Amino acid sequence: MLLKIVALFLVGMIVLSMFGKWKFPGQRKLESMKCRSCGRYRIGKGPCPCKRG
Repeated sequence: MLLKIVALFLVGMIVLSMFGKWKFPGQRKLESMKCRSCGRYRIGKGPCPCKRG
């Protein structure tokens, strides 16, 4: 009985890890919104605060 519980737990963890590797819609756009030098999200069309000085 304990072996079944452990096996089901491991299968569940494998399924959750497969969901975590999926790329969701809009994720690429969020990655492109980050500043390349500091890594913060840019809001609006202006430059990042790290480059303004």
